[in-house]
Amino acid sequence: MVKIISVVGARPNFMKIAPFIRAIEKHNAGLPLQDPKQVQHLLVHTGQHYDDRMSRSFFESLNIPDADINLGIGSGSHAEQVGKTMIEFEKVLKQEKPDWVVVVGDVNATLACSVTAKKELIKVCHIEAGLRSGDMSMPEEINRLVTDRLSDLLLTPDLISSANLEKEGVPAHKIRFTGNIMIDTLEANREKAATLNVTEIIKNNLIENKSTQIKVEENNFAVVTLHRPSNVDHKEIFTELCRFLSNEVAQTLPILWPIHPRTLKNMESFGILDMMQKNQNIYLLQALGYFDMLRLNIGARLMLTDSGGLQEECTVLGTPCLTMRWNTERPVTLKEHGGASILVGNNIKRIREEYLKILHSARMPVRPELWDGKTAERCLTEILNSVTK
Repeated sequence: MVKIISVVGARPNFMKIAPFIRAIEKHNAGLPLQDPKQVQHLLVHTGQHYDDRMSRSFFESLNIPDADINLGIGSGSHAEQVGKTMIEFEKVLKQEKPDWVVVVGDVNATLACSVTAKKELIKVCHIEAGLRSGDMSMPEEINRLVTDRLSDLLLTPDLISSANLEKEGVPAHKIRFTGNIMIDTLEANREKAATLNVTEIIKNNLIENKSTQIKVEENNFAVVTLHRPSNVDHKEIFTELCRFLSNEVAQTLPILWPIHPRTLKNMESFGILDMMQKNQNIYLLQALGYFDMLRLNIGARLMLTDSGGLQEECTVLGTPCLTMRWNTERPVTLKEHGGASILVGNNIKRIREEYLKILHSARMPVRPELWDGKTAERCLTEILNSVTK
């Protein structure tokens, strides 16, 4: 019997681990209970996303079972989160003694748990390996580099990521191209999400009631998500972005903005919350669950975001996407690689120029190789094959 511990720490992880858990359940269902090929699986939640609304709703909507172990790490600086996670995860490993630790994505939990596992001489598998932005100012880039250097099995979402690892000297036998596991979740849930009512999503999640009737039509609204420090932590930059959205985008399209708690806090402290709330064409929403957010993406005319995961969803759904970053670890999503996304950073002139170009663009769904909804099964197969080698 193979014993696997999977680790989640923040919302992006939940969408990636859900199909992996289903793949294990499917594998085990076809085997007798005492069969040595059965997989024993434990889910560890580090508690990095400690806000119940931002965590619990994802577990429930994606049918992820409750974590077997919750480390309860909570908030703190990067060093605090990594240090606390390593201390608590070491205890779990000493007690459970798994054959494999599976980490996903690039959050602090990914780094902390991969380092701890290797110190305990336990094999590490990294799902979503090989992503590179080249920007060492991003904490996530450091997490990716360290995790990939330590991992025994690196499962990549696209061929660009595989090539990145090869250039860094990773032995070929450690690299396996399995596809994008987050698309498994999208494909499993898009039909259900499509049945949701956009107006009801707005009504149920408005931060402040609008005095006018909600008037949002299918394929005729913009969705905004911003959370990266480069966009929301500097008053001058964030204020200019909000003015552009309020004075230009919202004059043409209603804006639906599911807002990160830190982004909302900065909007208030910088004195721009009142301006945004007074604009009757801007709807500030609480952080949304997976299905609600997917529904908005399905119906949006365009997306303005600094989220890597939404770049990927926009590519498969065909939603024109302005990525408000200067670089991306997911170049397969960019238009020059056949995707739906355009890098615009936070330069207003650049954003305006590309916004006016894509405003009337038609949806053009694109499906990169192996983004077919079956990645989790391939991931599990590669792990089990590695056990037998």
